[in-house]
Amino acid sequence: MTLQQMEYIVAVNKHRHFVAASEQCRVTQPTLSQMIQKLEQELGVLIFDRTKHPVEPTAMGERIIKQAEMVLFETRKISELVESEVKGLEGALKIGVIPTLAPYLIPEFIFRFRQSYATVNLTITELQTATLIDALKRGVIDMFIAATPLEQDDFYEIPLYYEKFVAYFATQNLPSITHLSAKTMPNENLWVLQEGHCVRDQIFNFCENDAQYNHVFEAGSIDTLIRIVDKNGGYSVIPELQLPYMTEEQKRNIREITCPPAVREISVVIRRDFVRERMLNAVADTIKQIMPAHMLDERLKKFSIKL
Repeated sequence: MTLQQMEYIVAVNKHRHFVAASEQCRVTQPTLSQMIQKLEQELGVLIFDRTKHPVEPTAMGERIIKQAEMVLFETRKISELVESEVKGLEGALKIGVIPTLAPYLIPEFIFRFRQSYATVNLTITELQTATLIDALKRGVIDMFIAATPLEQDDFYEIPLYYEKFVAYFATQNLPSITHLSAKTMPNENLWVLQEGHCVRDQIFNFCENDAQYNHVFEAGSIDTLIRIVDKNGGYSVIPELQLPYMTEEQKRNIREITCPPAVREISVVIRRDFVRERMLNAVADTIKQIMPAHMLDERLKKFSIKL
């Protein structure tokens, strides 16, 4: 039994297709199939049921594949450990981020990360959560930053910080009370982001009343929401990191949300087989420099991330 054979069966299990697995492993399909057959003969069991389309692992095959994944993970950790001793942080890093975080996080992140880790080839892509999940599963990106929880068994979610939401009103619709609760949120004239944005989901999660959102236009950005409210009346719910970008007049139209507070958890999300611990901590440390201390996850303040 070899590490190469383990990589092959893990790839076939991932793609459920021998040709796709061979392309990932950069070998011919006959070579991959032959190596897997040799492993099956050595173990005396079938790992895959080839009569199924797409191909499926057998019951014993599932157990073997899970163990192979663990072995490959620990092997990659050894390589990462050695590299951490003899090399600086380098290589390619592809990060995804949701649109409602990007304006507040990414400009400063790029600046600070490139200053500290000049030898890393950084690529950042702005995508909605569902697309980020698919991209991470397919290995198109190495990690992404988004609102959690996501309830994905294949991922680890590592909390970075917590961001409150506030309500932003047009001047003519400004309520007299300074704090709103889930029960006292207005039922009408709520402007929301288009479907697929995490902020939209958060809004409807903490609005206990059946808020009637405006169907005329569903915005694609927080900036657009604010401008719509200013021009058309009503209100919206926006993240607190938007506040520094608002005018003093606009800030007077903010109302806090309490009972319960409207908060979203922001995490860096990786696959369970991710082993580049130093790179992960480089991302987390950069975000720690950007976010206000009161927003940071308490564990992140005190400890480095251990895989």
